[in-house]
Amino acid sequence: MIVVEKMNIADIPLLHIVDHSIKDKKTPLVMYIHGFMSAKEHNLHYAYYLAEKGIRVVLPEALYHGERSNEYNKKELSLRFWKIVVNEIEEINTIKEHFEKHDLIDNQRIGLAGHSMGGITALGALTQYDWIKAAVSLMGCPNYTTLLKSQLLDLQKNGVELPLSATEIDEQFSLLEPFDLSLHQEKLQNRPLLFWHGERDDVVPFAPAYQFYQDIIPMYEKTPERLKFFVDPLADHKVSREGVLALVEWFVRYL
Repeated sequence: MIVVEKMNIADIPLLHIVDHSIKDKKTPLVMYIHGFMSAKEHNLHYAYYLAEKGIRVVLPEALYHGERSNEYNKKELSLRFWKIVVNEIEEINTIKEHFEKHDLIDNQRIGLAGHSMGGITALGALTQYDWIKAAVSLMGCPNYTTLLKSQLLDLQKNGVELPLSATEIDEQFSLLEPFDLSLHQEKLQNRPLLFWHGERDDVVPFAPAYQFYQDIIPMYEKTPERLKFFVDPLADHKVSREGVLALVEWFVRYL
C-alpha cells in the first residue's frame, strides 16, 4: 500500500510518499520539485510510480506556491522567480538532512527531479550538492544567466517596468552565476543526468537545454549511458506519458 503523508519540515510543507511496508526502513530517496504556478499535489502520479518501485519520494512546496501562496499574480510571481529557485535549492538540503537524521534514506541513493521551474532548480542544485546521485530535468534549463537575460527582455517588451536598478540587476546575475550549471560543467562529476524536452516548448526554450546537452557529451565519453536527452518533436510545455515513465526508469536504474 502506498502511503501519502502530509508533513512540515522547518516550515517547508511537503508530501511524503512511500510504500507502507518500507516506511520505517532505509530507502532510496527522490525529491521532485513542481513547476511555476503549480503545487506539490499536482505531481502525485510521479511519486506513485516511484513509490511502487521501492523509492521514497518527497514533493516539497516551493516558496509563494500552494500552501505558501502570498496571492501574488503571475507578473508579481515572475519577478520573484529566481528567489524561489535559489530558496528551493537551499531547502532541499534541509529536507534531505531531516530524513538522513532519522535514518530513513540511503545517502548514496538520492535523486532530484522536477519539471519547468522544478527542472531548472534541479539542474542548479547539481552545482551545490554532490549528494545528488542522479537527476532528471523535464523541460528545464541549466543556463541561469541566459534565462535571466531572456526574462528581462521579455518583461521590457511587454512594457513591464522593472523594479530593479542596473546595479541590482548586475547583483542578480552575480547571485545566479554559482548555480549556472552551464558555467560549472565540472560539477556534474559524471552523475547520471536525463533530460526530456518538447521541441515546441514556448515557455522554457528547448534550444539552450539541448545545446548544453551537446556540450557535455564529451564529458560522458566513457559512460555514455549516464547521459540522455529525450526530444519530443510534437510536444510543447507539457510532459508526455513517455517522459514520466522515462523518469521512473532512470531512477530505478541509477538509485
